[in-house]
Amino acid sequence: MGQRPTLGSLLFFLGLCGICTGFKQENCKNFSTQFERVFSVPGDVAMLNSTLASYDIFNISDVPYNITWYDSKLGQEMSNETGRTQVRGETLWLLNTRLEDDGEYVSVLRTPYRCYSQATKLIVERRVAGECGRPRKADQTITKGVTDYLSCPLKEYISKLNSYNTPYSLMWYKGCDPIVDGYGRYTYMDNTKLKIDNVEPKYNMPFTCTLNFSLDGTSVSVSESIKASVTAMYSLSPLVRQPASGIIKAPIGSRFSTRCLVFVPCVGKHSVDVFWIVHKDFITNTNSSHRVYTSTQLFRKEKDPVEGVLLERVLTISKLEEKDFHINYTCQAYSARGHPQGYFTLLPTDPDMRLPIGIILGNLAVLFISCVVVYYLFKVDIVLWFRRMFPVFYTNTDSDGKLYDAYVAYPQPDTEGFSNEVEAFVLHTLPEVLEKACGYTLFIAGRDCTPGTAIVDSVEENIQASRRLLLLYTASSFIKRRLTSSTSGNNNNNITKSTESRDNGEDSEGKKNGDRSSNVSFDGDEEDYPDPRLQLERLAAMHRSLLEGSLKVILVELEEITPAQLALFPESVRHLRKKQGALCWWKNQSRGERCKTCMRTTVEEEKSRKLSQSLSPSSRFWKEMRYCMPVKGKRAMCPEKTALMNL
Repeated sequence: MGQRPTLGSLLFFLGLCGICTGFKQENCKNFSTQFERVFSVPGDVAMLNSTLASYDIFNISDVPYNITWYDSKLGQEMSNETGRTQVRGETLWLLNTRLEDDGEYVSVLRTPYRCYSQATKLIVERRVAGECGRPRKADQTITKGVTDYLSCPLKEYISKLNSYNTPYSLMWYKGCDPIVDGYGRYTYMDNTKLKIDNVEPKYNMPFTCTLNFSLDGTSVSVSESIKASVTAMYSLSPLVRQPASGIIKAPIGSRFSTRCLVFVPCVGKHSVDVFWIVHKDFITNTNSSHRVYTSTQLFRKEKDPVEGVLLERVLTISKLEEKDFHINYTCQAYSARGHPQGYFTLLPTDPDMRLPIGIILGNLAVLFISCVVVYYLFKVDIVLWFRRMFPVFYTNTDSDGKLYDAYVAYPQPDTEGFSNEVEAFVLHTLPEVLEKACGYTLFIAGRDCTPGTAIVDSVEENIQASRRLLLLYTASSFIKRRLTSSTSGNNNNNITKSTESRDNGEDSEGKKNGDRSSNVSFDGDEEDYPDPRLQLERLAAMHRSLLEGSLKVILVELEEITPAQLALFPESVRHLRKKQGALCWWKNQSRGERCKTCMRTTVEEEKSRKLSQSLSPSSRFWKEMRYCMPVKGKRAMCPEKTALMNL
């Protein structure tokens, strides 16, 4: 009976040992203890990083894994403890290090297939009584009489905090005294560096950088100390002046030589060697009897603007061969401060390409000018052909809410500018070509007006329902007549030009029909016009075209307009005519030239005009008209050459 308590105690102890050593029984692949030790002092934070999550061990992108930390002395898993420990993946944070925390901590990385373990050594040292900073210090050298830098050894901590998006602050100390940024000769640089201007021997003393931050609501800090040593002898990183990493050209068969110049800022001795390298092979031969050789390393001292030594080594090729071209020649300097290099690529001398280049550029210029001229001369034909061949690129206008493709505004009967020719063109020629041959829908006053509708309402509603407005006019369509009223006498700037007076009936009708548009004026006058409807249509069209930009107006001249007659036109019409030009029907009747630029037609147009000068959609005038009209998107265009002789 006395042995039963002893046996129970033994079983309990063995079970506890099994729990404590559980992570050792997983048969994980052990990577032993990290070479890098972590040093800390009581009260500081210590950061231990596992290096197991690496592509050198397994594919961390494709294989899921987790990392667990253990205290090797206790065999217990490390977990988050407020104010003491915090585990974040591959990093173990000891927030308030104690002397008893000294020891090894094991990180175990587990995947679905196997596990890996690695130990990290933490060394907790006592602070030295009466001394600020840590007992273990990093050695750094700064140069006397120049501006130099001390680098804080806490870069890994800062990098980890940046990955957490955790704010932090860095404070520097000289001995036990805090250093204020920008005060005296000190400047904080790049989060981890301290710049010291005009270093003096008195700076041969300890410096400490302290990083302050918060983790899991706990304010912590960590420090590193630096033992600064001031020296008057220095050798800085060499600078390669030549070659300048470019291209050098030389004729084949010639002798070639070039220098490598390396400047070493230094006081006292330097340990810099300069070599030429070709195809990763060092050129060490200095015998001039060889085809490729270098000179011995020469040097000379320089003191302005920076004291130092200029090293020189010359590369010589006695006779260039084909194999010497299209390769890089590298000059590299070797020193404890770095290995800067410069290179050049050797190419054969270019042949004289001025003549071929001149011929090519000349041909390109001729081709460009020819394309511009062809496009300028045949712009309308090209655009019409493209619309006919690729209607899918243009939006179908059937669903835009408009009823008509164009509103036709022309001189009305019994008004100046109206004639049998005008009537024939409006009521016969336009419908025959645009409506029947080309499939457009037109609104023509006198043909499509609803009886009993007021002129103002008819004009406003039908212009609103049209995609274009064809403004047809003659030389006398816009000739103003002086309107005697009280307003005309009060404006000395109104210069009226009239040919004849209107009777009272026309005055009253013009005022009645023009009430709705009387608030729109483009010409700065209130004078009378021989055709009130055309005047109303003009005002509405110019308002939408010039002010709103919601309507495109196509000007069509039915007869030749002289400069003197054009000067009497309203300013808005003259402005629009100057801006976009006008289609000249009278030229189509006489010489068949282009309406806009009045250029002579081609031989094809002359033959087409013989078929039907006025009704052929292939004539220059109707091509210009179709060019200005809305595009029939996704619809078959009218044939390019259709003679309507039977109409």
